[in-house]
Amino acid sequence: MNSTAKSPGLAFLKMHGAGNDFVIIDSRGRAPVVTAGLARALGDRNRGVGFDQLAEIRPSDAADFALDFWNNDGTMAEACGNATRCVADLILRETGRTALTLITVRGLLAAVRRPDGLVSVNMGAPQLDWDQIPLARPTDTLHLPLPGDPVAVGMGNPHCVFFVPDADAVDLPLNGKRFEHDPLYPQRTNVEFAALTGPDHLRMRVWERGAGITLACGSGACATAVAAHLRGLTGRRVALQLDGGVLEIDWRDDGVWMAGPVARVFDGWLSPEFLAQNR
Repeated sequence: MNSTAKSPGLAFLKMHGAGNDFVIIDSRGRAPVVTAGLARALGDRNRGVGFDQLAEIRPSDAADFALDFWNNDGTMAEACGNATRCVADLILRETGRTALTLITVRGLLAAVRRPDGLVSVNMGAPQLDWDQIPLARPTDTLHLPLPGDPVAVGMGNPHCVFFVPDADAVDLPLNGKRFEHDPLYPQRTNVEFAALTGPDHLRMRVWERGAGITLACGSGACATAVAAHLRGLTGRRVALQLDGGVLEIDWRDDGVWMAGPVARVFDGWLSPEFLAQNR
């Protein structure tokens, strides 16, 4: 993955986890290269490559590698569960190992290859206090003072989770954008709409902060599973049907573990001209 001085540009990968798609840039052998301008240009599905988030792999002395995440609007994201799984799958295949550690803004995380082949990542303990999520003021996080009675959960990034009779009937563009920018969330928020479809099964749709509608959201699935258990709707192990596939969430004593499918779609090069125009 690493480009060299003789390379025609900058190497990248395209991967997805349950339809949540990513550009991945490996900067383990050099200084980080991603800027807000480059992230915006790459995220343009007409003039760039297109992605929900971009993940840049960096070296780390405290873990096997570090990860930075960017939204397609050029802002940085604190967490991205499906991108974490994609990169973990990539490195596990590269090294032949079955377990590794990584560092994000969230802290030190663990990833393992399960016997069924899926990669499971520990996304850490959920943040349930209003100031950790964060919210703008002291609030009952299990019953926010917003229309629809949502739940606030932090997974290193903020989430606003609504439980509805039919997730597919929700006007996601209208309500997602509306609640992303609600003043109760000073850093904006991801917005999830979920419906109970069976014992420990949820149907979930998501509006991601800085990205809009996506087919899946790993941290959003974790936040929704936590909220569902706290509301007494499910146990601590939940399967969530998202637009792009199924994610499995297991809220254990050591954190919220997430597993699901990933795919490596293609490898490519960003041209020197593109890079020069989008620093």
